[in-house]
Amino acid sequence: MNIYWQLIWAYIKIGIFGFGGGYAMLSLVEHSVVDPGWISETMFTDIVAISQMTPGPIGINSATYIGYVAPGEVNPQLASPLFGILGSVAATLAVILPSFFLVIYASHFIRKHNESGVIKAIFSGLRPVVVGLIASAAILLMNNANFNPNGRTDQLIINIIISIIAFVLVYFKFPYRGKKINIHPILVIILAGTAGFLIYGI
Repeated sequence: MNIYWQLIWAYIKIGIFGFGGGYAMLSLVEHSVVDPGWISETMFTDIVAISQMTPGPIGINSATYIGYVAPGEVNPQLASPLFGILGSVAATLAVILPSFFLVIYASHFIRKHNESGVIKAIFSGLRPVVVGLIASAAILLMNNANFNPNGRTDQLIINIIISIIAFVLVYFKFPYRGKKINIHPILVIILAGTAGFLIYGI
């Protein structure tokens, strides 16, 4: 049962120090759950992918999924839905509660001192840090588990091409009926999943 206390403690720390939202906290999450051996790097990247595709914040979604699978990975005796649900609840509450109380206090404090030069200076310093954390999350996901899990050069090339196409479709605007539009990310996810099935599943 020690894994549950470890999950709670790890996600309390993530909830307190996870500045910048879900993507910015991914490197902190990986350090907290992959380094101790609770889940593998491949499983972590799969969980991140699932968390991105399902509704809700990626930080909370990943906490729910990791909390579900970690007990069974650490101790085979805990590999049942009941113990997984217990881990999900523990990890999800642990990551939510610190942020919940911090936001309540911070919103009151910022509203009271929103014209303070000190507060403005603090936020000026935090903004580039958040950008850096999100960039580190992007670099973190550029690993073999995502691009070359089987050690095959052809698969690596195909995955890089899929990644570039997805970026282009989401980032750039395309002409449609006399105006320029962005391709919806959900459509890109569906297309990528279909491509993966056609390339690797058949």
